[in-house]
Formats: sequence, C-alpha cells, structure tokens
Amino acid sequence: MAVPTTTHLLYLHGFRSSPQSMKAQKVASRVRTAHPDVVWWCPQLPPSPQGALEMVMRGIEMWPRHTMAVAGSSLGGFYARWLALQTGCRAVLLNPAVFPARDLARHIGEQTAWHDPQERFFFEPGFVAELQAQQDDIERCSSLRPTTPERQFAIVARGDEVLDWREMQAFCAGGTIRLLEGSDHAISDFDDHIDAVFAFLGL
Repeated sequence: MAVPTTTHLLYLHGFRSSPQSMKAQKVASRVRTAHPDVVWWCPQLPPSPQGALEMVMRGIEMWPRHTMAVAGSSLGGFYARWLALQTGCRAVLLNPAVFPARDLARHIGEQTAWHDPQERFFFEPGFVAELQAQQDDIERCSSLRPTTPERQFAIVARGDEVLDWREMQAFCAGGTIRLLEGSDHAISDFDDHIDAVFAFLGL
C-alpha cells in the first residue's frame, strides 16, 4: 500500500523544551529545504497540558485529517498519541512519555526552560490532573481504535535515561517500532533515524 504524502506536519516538543530542540530543528530544516510545500507548525506549548492541546486543536482545525501528521518527543509524544487518536492522523512518537501524570507530579513548582534558563514557568498541581484526564482519553480511545503500523511510527531508545523503554514499547504497541539498543532520551543520534521518519511520512 502506498504511503500517503503528508501535506501538513505538526511537531510537539517535550516538557521544559521548545521549538529550539535539536530534533525539532532538524525536522524543520529538512521540511524547509526538501519539502517547502508542506505546511509546518512547531508551536511553543504552554505549561498547562489542557491549554496546550486546546491551542493545538484550534491551530489545526482546518487541516486535512487524511494528509496531516503529528510528531512529538517525550511529553510531546504523549500529546501526539492523544492527538492522533482524536483526529485519525498519523503519528511519529520519539521516546514518548507514557505516564506523565505519575512522572511529572514530582516537578510541581517553578521550572526553567532547557533552551533559555532565564525563562521560567510554574508547573501547577492541577496540571497533573489534566495529564491524567488525557491519559484516560488515550486508554479509552486506544481500545476503540487500535493502532496499526501504517498509522504510527515510534523510535524507542533502550538507553533512555529518563523514561523506561519497556513502558514506551508497550505504549507504542500495534504501530511500527524502531527499538534502539543504546542512544538516550534526546535521541542524540537522530541523524541516523530521520530518514525513517520522513519515509513513514511519505516525504
């Protein structure tokens, strides 16, 4: 079966990250140089998980569901899974967070941004409940719309120092999974895998 060509591509960054992240920049650069006709959007997400997804859903309201795709890293990968289940679009998950409500509960309080330590934000207790509600959505929708290899592509690093690769592998079950023996949470060797991402997207 021919891979549908992606016409609109959304990239969602992770917790404390930004559109300046290494992977976001590499994907953006290739889209600009090799696929200039593709609509590209990598927004700065607000700290509120509910606010982030509401903003994204408004931004893609007019996008064609059958030719759009979403890619996300870490917490952005969790968001991407939620979005794909809501819209039916294809998704690329890069070391996705699996249980962010559990893992980020210990980060309540003031945080600094990775790419600009001068930028600060407050991660509120209520945000954990928002993440849990999104996780509940994913679990409910996953049972109704099982993932297929054609709809989801994941890169999971066994060497991830932040997230458990076994949890990520289970989270991505049903889709195509590229399991890396080493690497790290940032997927520092992303150059070795970006071709596979673009092949999945039909670009």
